[in-house]
Amino acid sequence: MAEFMLKRMVRQAGMEGNYEIASAATHDEEIGNPVYPMARQELAKHGIGCPGHAARQLTPDDYSRYDLIVGMDEANMNDMHKLFGGDPDGKLHLMMDYVGKHRDVADPWFTRNFTATWNDLQASLTALFNQLTANG
Repeated sequence: MAEFMLKRMVRQAGMEGNYEIASAATHDEEIGNPVYPMARQELAKHGIGCPGHAARQLTPDDYSRYDLIVGMDEANMNDMHKLFGGDPDGKLHLMMDYVGKHRDVADPWFTRNFTATWNDLQASLTALFNQLTANG
């Protein structure tokens, strides 16, 4: 969800060429799968599509490829620190930290509350986008 939400923000600001935005899983359970149907429905409620997406797994090379890598929860953060051998360049960030709340994004996998996830992501992605655009 976060990938497509941020891509829309960037597109609406006319800044598509300025950022490469991608999502990746820290585990391999969903690799190759499209966006989860209930997540796709939540995105669609807000006019966002996600055609052609297939889940991919994060790789060690992603650390050098991307300037910023954001985890949705502490488990993601731990997995990324292990995969990358730490965070020497300070690229790893927890999503909700962008709104001053050091906690996990609401996880809809068990609750099925994709609206709560949308709300967390909307707030944190807006703050992240504002920070990125303020810094050039």
